[in-house]
Amino acid sequence: MSKNYTDLLDFDKNNIWHPYTSMSNPLPSYFVESAQGVYLHLSEGKKVVDAMSSWWAVVHGYNHPVLTQAIVDQASKVSHVMFGGLTHQPAIELCQKLIELTPAPLSKVFLSDSGSVSVEVAMKMAYQYWGTIKKRQANRFKATDKTKLLTVRNGYHGDTFAAMSVCDPVNGMHQMFEQVISQHYFAPAPKTAFGQEWDSCELDELTTTFKDHHQEIAAFIIEPVVQGAGGMRIYHPQYLAACRQLCDQYDVLLIVDEIATGFGRTGKLFACEWADITPDILCLGKALTGGYMTLAATLCSEEIATTVSDGEAGCFMHGPTFMGNPLACAVANASIDLLITSNWQEKVNTIQAQLTKELLPLVRHKSVADTRVIGAIGVVETNNPVNMAHIQKRFVEMGVWIRPFGKLIYIMPPFITTPDELRTVINAIDTVLAEPECFLEK
Repeated sequence: MSKNYTDLLDFDKNNIWHPYTSMSNPLPSYFVESAQGVYLHLSEGKKVVDAMSSWWAVVHGYNHPVLTQAIVDQASKVSHVMFGGLTHQPAIELCQKLIELTPAPLSKVFLSDSGSVSVEVAMKMAYQYWGTIKKRQANRFKATDKTKLLTVRNGYHGDTFAAMSVCDPVNGMHQMFEQVISQHYFAPAPKTAFGQEWDSCELDELTTTFKDHHQEIAAFIIEPVVQGAGGMRIYHPQYLAACRQLCDQYDVLLIVDEIATGFGRTGKLFACEWADITPDILCLGKALTGGYMTLAATLCSEEIATTVSDGEAGCFMHGPTFMGNPLACAVANASIDLLITSNWQEKVNTIQAQLTKELLPLVRHKSVADTRVIGAIGVVETNNPVNMAHIQKRFVEMGVWIRPFGKLIYIMPPFITTPDELRTVINAIDTVLAEPECFLEK
């Protein structure tokens, strides 16, 4: 490594706080010079296959000419303009596309700048909605205001404060904030795995929670079919369908968090399609721009939007500075068009077939508790937590980029990943599973 890279990495290590790591004993960071296709080009000529799609967002790969050109073209017109009182073609076209792609009656779109914020927006929509309903119909609620949410354990919805409050409070990464975040209701995580025989008994406690507390519950929020950073668990679609029925029965809004699963990742354009349900509020992000820029969207029905707008405030009380950023909207439009015209489902099915054939058998390792696959998602759950610094180094040495956490070695490769590239990734996982030094003791 040249002196320049050494100096830069030293500064990075000593001064830049990376996500989910310590400043006193930081995990190593690898220097990315450039990226192309599925490859990250690191310093000293090293290149690695990115099996993470840069945290599930880069579905078309890096430096795609269509997406790059969309940003260049838009930058020559206007890079940013406030969205309060102004609008522009990229935002209008994007919202048109999102309404067309998502199920009716989702017809109102609120743009924001990250997935966590889109969840916060959804929660605020639910609170404002029921606040207006209460004032209109004073006798509708027998107990308390609808100021609580209901969700399931092992969920993850983001790192901002409201989003943290609906992440798993015990096994999640935000346990240390338990005393300072809002307290909500949690039901057991879905138990029946995708593909297994459905067991309706697992709804008993969830149903009881709805029955006992629906007067207080504004909305039920859940990740559809795949629970992401809370455990990479893949559950039966019938559970999601039952959630929709319970929300209808007990007068509770349904918020579906499709930030990680949206835009084809599970083999459906949106994971809620596996259960053939429509949420009242839908959160989107990550792959929305093909991983080029940060952008998110929260969609809701006309009934929710009208009720919120007719309330005491007379508007929805939220307005990010970079809401509807023209550059982000322009590349999102290009990414969606590229997805729809690129046989995405065939690509995802091909990845799923290879993961099923080559990743699932890794359960044979003594270090492995379970393997699971859906769409372009592959998960290896180990018996012991990974030794992050060591296992990351080993993956880079083998030419792949995988970022495990806890007991989970998971991959979400770009949809353009070839069979040979994916095999390189799977072989690397196969190798580390046989190396005890890649794992911590229990």
